[in-house]
Amino acid sequence: METKKYVIGVDFGTDSVRSVIIDTSNGREISGSVFEYPRWKEGKYCDPAKNQFRQHPLDYIEGLEQTVKEALHNAPEGVAENIMAITADTTGSTPVAVNQKGIPLSLTAGFEENPNAMFVLWKDHTAVHEAEEINKLAHTWGGTDYTKFEGGVYSSEWFWAKILHVLREDEKVRKEAFSWVEHCDWIPALLTGNTDPLTLKRSRCAAGHKAMWHEDFNGLPSDDFLVKLDPLLNELRDKLYTETYTCNVSVGYLSPEWAERLGLKGKIPVGIGAFDAHLGAVGGEVKPGYLSKVMGTSTCDMMVAPLKEIRSKLVKGICGQVNGSIIPGMLGMEAGQSAFGDVYAWFKDFLLWPFENVLEESKLLDQDTKEKLVEEIAGKILPELSKQAEKIPIDELGIVALDWLNGRRTPDANQNLKGAITGLNLGSDAPKIFRALVEATAFGARKIIDRFISEGVEIKGVIALGGVAKKSPFVMQVVADVLDMPIKVARAEQACALGSAMAAAVVAGIYNTIEEAQKEMGNGFESEYKPDPENAVKYKTLYKKYSKLGDFIEHSF
Repeated sequence: METKKYVIGVDFGTDSVRSVIIDTSNGREISGSVFEYPRWKEGKYCDPAKNQFRQHPLDYIEGLEQTVKEALHNAPEGVAENIMAITADTTGSTPVAVNQKGIPLSLTAGFEENPNAMFVLWKDHTAVHEAEEINKLAHTWGGTDYTKFEGGVYSSEWFWAKILHVLREDEKVRKEAFSWVEHCDWIPALLTGNTDPLTLKRSRCAAGHKAMWHEDFNGLPSDDFLVKLDPLLNELRDKLYTETYTCNVSVGYLSPEWAERLGLKGKIPVGIGAFDAHLGAVGGEVKPGYLSKVMGTSTCDMMVAPLKEIRSKLVKGICGQVNGSIIPGMLGMEAGQSAFGDVYAWFKDFLLWPFENVLEESKLLDQDTKEKLVEEIAGKILPELSKQAEKIPIDELGIVALDWLNGRRTPDANQNLKGAITGLNLGSDAPKIFRALVEATAFGARKIIDRFISEGVEIKGVIALGGVAKKSPFVMQVVADVLDMPIKVARAEQACALGSAMAAAVVAGIYNTIEEAQKEMGNGFESEYKPDPENAVKYKTLYKKYSKLGDFIEHSF
């Protein structure tokens, strides 16, 4: 009997990291483990009022080691000896300042508690001003417009804006930072023992979508452009990279140190890293003509297309179009919303305020009962709101909201934008407002669809994955009605980790291409939401109101 072959997929999300062991013959999850980042959970190094969100590398290191070891421990006997490769995906753009050895500064003396020496998380928006400068210069300096493959708009969520902001803000980091590394590049480098920023292999996915890397530019933006942007960037390009690699390429082999730490043996290849949503699209079996939506705290929308179909077409207002960023040999296109589930979480926290604050002062209940009551209510708010909101008819003259509570990612990135709710009256209650917020997130999704279509990119249907897709039937039906197209929900519980595992299977030589791995390891779809024709018609009217409100907010403040 042929020995089974397994791979490990590691998925670093916003709140936690999960590792899964996957059977390469059928894509079945053998075992897995999840680790919540302890420092992040405590709110350390973050200041939401300033849109500052930083993560300590120790959260990543501890999570990586614990989840892989635990997954191996929970796996049947013989699995550990037949691990063939490992690939990791991460959030992004999530860069960190490193020294000459490639060690994040926050792991060196004097920087342990400095947020600027930590990973600058994807959702950090402290670099809004820097992003504006990049856009203005790129469009006016008279040389190459380095944003043209980034949808023509550079975002504060991305590589160069974040680097420039930190360099300007923190003299100590500025003096000690030799180079900068994306989270998805640092993890494979760590595992293989080569963290040298001058030689470690960089992800095509991260470089192309967030750092303005492109073959036509012979790499990153020129020194002339960067120095004109700010002299602080002088010579940094030489300490970064020129070449990039797709997810079917090996970085190297697991180092002896990390093999021992994880409990693995043998010469195990480590794959090039990529962003979670990109490999999530792979795990969700994305194919040409279908939009893959990772629906969680935000959304990341992915599409692939044969290179010959797009050719020299530039799609405006998206998060980049990159050769091989999702599936090698195809053009990868990214869009998304800066807040999706986060919109609902904000409303839940809004409603919880009196319970977490006023109730604390009450003498009627003991402390233990107070805490249990708040926990119970927090767990029931969104399910109950969904149940009640579902009963409310679509009101073409009712409440209309904007989903820009965390700015707008696409189309046309603008992190200065704010959310809004209009049409309130004395009869507006929590379920009605919640329904309007759900509709707003659906309308934001529709804007992305409309932009792709208007730019000549065909969309036949939508593939959904992530927590919202799995747990929120009400939200999913509203989105299907607003988009007026069917939405298939991927069966895989951990689609991003599965996508990483598929890439690892190619890196190990078990499959020749990502498409072959998808075919053999795909988990299929568990459900499909079909639009209600009557609701779809009503939502067209509301969508116009949403668009009108958006235009007003964008151009009035």
